[in-house]
Amino acid sequence: MTSPPSRLHRSLGVRAATIVGLGAMLGTGVFAVWTPAFALAGPWIIAGLLIAGTVAVLNAVSTVRLARVLPESGGAYAYGRAFIGRPAALIAGYAFVVGKSASAGAAALTIGAYAWPGYERVVGLAAVLVALAIDLRGIVRSVRVSAVLVALVIAVLGVVAATWWSADGTLPSSTMSIPGPIDLLAASGLLFVAFAGYARITVLGEEVRDPARTIPRAVIASFAVVIVVYAVIALTVVAAAGSGVALSAAPLADVARTAAGEWLTVIVRIGAVIAAGAVLLSLLAGVGRTLFAMADRGDAPHPLAAVSPRTRAPYRAEIAAAVLATLVVLVGGIGFALGLSAATVMTYYAVAHLASWRRGARLVPLAGLVLCGALTVALLVTALR
Repeated sequence: MTSPPSRLHRSLGVRAATIVGLGAMLGTGVFAVWTPAFALAGPWIIAGLLIAGTVAVLNAVSTVRLARVLPESGGAYAYGRAFIGRPAALIAGYAFVVGKSASAGAAALTIGAYAWPGYERVVGLAAVLVALAIDLRGIVRSVRVSAVLVALVIAVLGVVAATWWSADGTLPSSTMSIPGPIDLLAASGLLFVAFAGYARITVLGEEVRDPARTIPRAVIASFAVVIVVYAVIALTVVAAAGSGVALSAAPLADVARTAAGEWLTVIVRIGAVIAAGAVLLSLLAGVGRTLFAMADRGDAPHPLAAVSPRTRAPYRAEIAAAVLATLVVLVGGIGFALGLSAATVMTYYAVAHLASWRRGARLVPLAGLVLCGALTVALLVTALR
């Protein structure tokens, strides 16, 4: 099957596109989200993870359906423009840009928190500049770097889980009360950020070979890997908290220190920096390409549609994405950035569900809209109280 014409270079197959998704998902969330989620839902974060995974599956179904018929850069922005109208496209596009810029800022701050506590912003700013420099060299080089980072992160997470369960192989009973529905849904919203990375595969639609075949397979493969990894880590964190481990802003470092001491803590810190770095690479690429797609259609400043003649990367759009991430690093914190990202990214997916509805689907878009709305409202309520 011949791929549609593209101004960008179609270089990504199923394996490379899967790496893009894994690099986006196995990062900030797996190292930073457990503490705020546990504060809201306690050991019920396992239920929150299931809710978040359900929302992610519904979102994936709608986006994959749309990607098969419209394999363009921009994801839900392109789908909204094609099947609903320009206002919906603008909502999706700017929701994605804001949400993923917030995620990029959170990733940079996570790098700082694990690499040099107390100097998170300085290290975060440096991380954004390094990620931008790598992304500007082209998407293929970015994927090669991400592949190495993903392998290392999975190895670190496996060591942490195996070490904890070899030392304490039980899930202790908990006397904590059942959380209220708002708290559980808000925790689910935070945990959803962990799964949201597969959207990066769809926004790279013009750089994927045979997108109608590649994008669905890459989404399914990356999601399957991540749901297993997150389930294992969630159970480990719950077991550790139930055994008396106090969860800080670096919960996996706390688990590692309790299970094996400083040697494993150092490994976890290195793994967190690697993971958040992989996410930062993917996020800047995704935001840049969404801005590129919007500029190319007149919905963002036209200079952002420029493509490098040497690397064929949308370099101005990627620089703009890095500037937005820098603003988050300067003015926000990890918790705020994750909450903002969750709320705006679910708005982005709401547009995708509406577009899928317009294409004739019914059950999945309706369920996705209801759950995205419920999680967004819960996040807003908990943020305001």
